[in-house]
Amino acid sequence: MVEKRQNNSGSQSQLQTQSALQSGQTVTQSLASQTGSQSLTAAPMPTIPSNAPPGLISVTQPSQQSTPFYKIAPSEPITFAWELSNIIVTPTHLTVSAACEHGNTYPVGPTDGIIPGTATSVVWDTYAYQTSHPQLPLAQAEYTLEIWGDQGPDAQSEPGFLTPNSAVHFSLYTP
Repeated sequence: MVEKRQNNSGSQSQLQTQSALQSGQTVTQSLASQTGSQSLTAAPMPTIPSNAPPGLISVTQPSQQSTPFYKIAPSEPITFAWELSNIIVTPTHLTVSAACEHGNTYPVGPTDGIIPGTATSVVWDTYAYQTSHPQLPLAQAEYTLEIWGDQGPDAQSEPGFLTPNSAVHFSLYTP
């Protein structure tokens, strides 16, 4: 596909975008003749067997035997940990959030809830969050831990791709 665009100075620039699927690899190339810049991105797409199971997140911490209670206080960070299995297409990032029973959702961890796709844990300092976000304080309530990959929180189970997890519940309280 070739597009010609008129810019404000009256000269034409040419944007050429070419996509090709070659031997399981998607290649996208953009050329901007006006700036002389070129970007080339190659994202290999692995072959996924049709009988492959969906990718899963199994939370290992906290225990899922009961609902844990965590104190919102200094020096009381919460560690959430998990194992990933059956992942053929590794997500570029994971989003981790805590959905409160009262309707608010909070980012979990030090990076506003976005962590590398290969991460297997995150530490959340609820006290630091509480003091730096007075406009949206954490409630003393029950929460659902939500973890999902690039396909979003409502992604359907697909062979080899990460299936979102929202099976863990926990409660927060203030002393």
